Amino acid sequence: MANLWAAAAFFLAIHIGVSGTRLRDAVVDAVGEWPYLGAFALASVGGLVWLIIGYNEAVMEPDRLYWVAPVGLKHMAPPVMLIAFLFAVVGLTTPNPTAFRSERVLDTEGDDALGIVHITRHPFLWGVMIWSTLHIAMKGDKASILFFGTFLLVAALGTLSIDEKRRRKLGAKWDAFAAKTSNLPFAAIVSKRTKFRFTRHGWWRILSSLIAFALMLYVHLWLFDVSPVPGWKPY
Repeated sequence: MANLWAAAAFFLAIHIGVSGTRLRDAVVDAVGEWPYLGAFALASVGGLVWLIIGYNEAVMEPDRLYWVAPVGLKHMAPPVMLIAFLFAVVGLTTPNPTAFRSERVLDTEGDDALGIVHITRHPFLWGVMIWSTLHIAMKGDKASILFFGTFLLVAALGTLSIDEKRRRKLGAKWDAFAAKTSNLPFAAIVSKRTKFRFTRHGWWRILSSLIAFALMLYVHLWLFDVSPVPGWKPY
């Protein structure tokens, strides 16, 4: 468990304590953007591998169980995960100025091209939050709360960090974009600051989400030795 705690602390530190902060700006000024990005990518991959190793070790040890998920929640898991996949996959494939080196979207893309960004300007991170929250609720043990909770914190705080980083870099352009979008899903639509517009490429993004979800549903038992649907054994 100590190894998992250390991995979680490292992963949180590089994503919340460095990325998106003024410390990042100072490091980029000192070494250049591409060397920083290379080092950050290596640290992120290393941290992720460390987290996975720490979690696999921790679940093999005696672990404290705080709750047992009810059967109803287990049956709700697949549709909730479908929502997470829709946010994540559609979000990753939709032009978005919050994405890596995609600020030019503000200059070259109209509102009709934003699609899911009208729902939330951080769709992928909200997909991660839905995924991690569901797994915390499903598992209920200390190791899983720490493991999935790390991703939940990184994603939730990451939305705020990205907003602040873009605000510092883009100024008025960002303020105009933020005024017609929201971090909280559907908040901008409910407040009538924007309207959802389905993009011309929206169907293949949704189809990709459904295919990715179906594939994970099928291989989940093989990968993690847990059926995603109670009592279902696909092989």
